[in-house]
Amino acid sequence: MGYEKFVEIGRVAFVSAGPSKGKLAVIVDVLDQNRALVDGPCSGVARHVANFKALQLTKYVVKVGPGARTGTVTKAWTKADITSKWAETSWAKRQEAMAARAVMNDFDRQVLKAW
Repeated sequence: MGYEKFVEIGRVAFVSAGPSKGKLAVIVDVLDQNRALVDGPCSGVARHVANFKALQLTKYVVKVGPGARTGTVTKAWTKADITSKWAETSWAKRQEAMAARAVMNDFDRQVLKAW
């Protein structure tokens, strides 16, 4: 069984660190072996340079060219229907559950534990 998720232009990645933590972005250009230019107009990620250590690759790829503009990325994102596909994954559901538990107070945790 070989590796299936490669760093490539158009690969959708989950941002795990920084100001856009917890959002999805598309790799628009690979700058060097440590950094990539990412853009996520549909998920609220501003176009910026991100370190690969702060990105987790997903199984989704959109068709964009190198250095694609934000409008092109938006069209490709909606055409591939990435937002709804991501919402169906167990990864996204786990992120939502973790966010819900993070805002719980003591009473909510006790009620959850009692069930």
